[in-house]
Amino acid sequence: MSFSSIESSAAFKDAKLRPPPSLAIVVPCYNEEDALPFLLQRLEQLDSELMKSGMILAPLELLLIDDGSTDKTWTLIEGANTSLQVKGVRLSRNFGHQHALYAGLIQADADVVVSMDADLQDDPSAIVEMLAAYARGADVVYGVRGCRATDTWFKRWSAQKYYGLLSSMGVDLIPDHADFRLMSRKALSALSEFGETNLFLRGLVRQVGFASETVTYDRPKRTAGESKYPLHKMIALALEGITSFSIRPLRMITMLGFLIAGNAFIFAAYSILAWMLGKTIPGWTSTVVPIYMLGGLHLVALGVIGEYVGKIYQETKGRPRFIIDKTVTSGAVTAPISIAHAKASMTSR
Repeated sequence: MSFSSIESSAAFKDAKLRPPPSLAIVVPCYNEEDALPFLLQRLEQLDSELMKSGMILAPLELLLIDDGSTDKTWTLIEGANTSLQVKGVRLSRNFGHQHALYAGLIQADADVVVSMDADLQDDPSAIVEMLAAYARGADVVYGVRGCRATDTWFKRWSAQKYYGLLSSMGVDLIPDHADFRLMSRKALSALSEFGETNLFLRGLVRQVGFASETVTYDRPKRTAGESKYPLHKMIALALEGITSFSIRPLRMITMLGFLIAGNAFIFAAYSILAWMLGKTIPGWTSTVVPIYMLGGLHLVALGVIGEYVGKIYQETKGRPRFIIDKTVTSGAVTAPISIAHAKASMTSR
């Protein structure tokens, strides 16, 4: 989106309720050496357009969170040659996308913070509409994927089933919204009050509440590199969302138990009646099949219960969500920042 198109957009003209905010963009990075140069170039252009249009108070701050990359991602962050105000945060190891994203949100100091991926499939042009929604009074603005023509058929199908599954389990989510969103300082302060070790930010942000809007954008092709969310990680994320925000699977096990118990009583009554009428025939099938069926159901039930018990185990230990190795701002390496200090600084704002 060009400067002239920003000026002429209806959203820009109507969004005059709040003064222009300062803006920070948080980007988790894991082996993104191929995509980073394109990201910096695109955000430089966006920064210039937003400043000229008066939609932001000062040049945007870019926070790049290196989530234990094994390629040259951190080297590129340290030596970033850009007009942007870049702050690099290197985590001590790979903590996972959600934890890296949370680390960036904690570190940001701006009035509004936008989170997005490094591959530019989260279209930066949509940030213009997000800022307009913020100016109208929204504290959370969700970026929702519209056209997904660049995704494979399986990717679109699996995404549809993913959101359908979580919805059926009672998880409050916005379909086709990942982690491309704008949050105000008030919303971020509220988010910092959640103490979960197992992070599922798509669900947590919905729990924050406050006024919200959605912005629809078309999902382009990945700029460079490969997706960091293959099928097994998507499945793991779905399980994280279900077990973090819903106890419906436990209730389903209880209902299944009552159903099987009811059938067992009916079968027992039928067996006794058949024995009284002398119609019983000894057989292997009638013995083995129920044993295998009940054994399998027991194992599934124990697995589901074990998943919840494991979550309790992880939460009670209270281990840190992330550990910062070092940070760099404009090429100057600084001392590590403790998580307690970072959280205290956020809640005190």
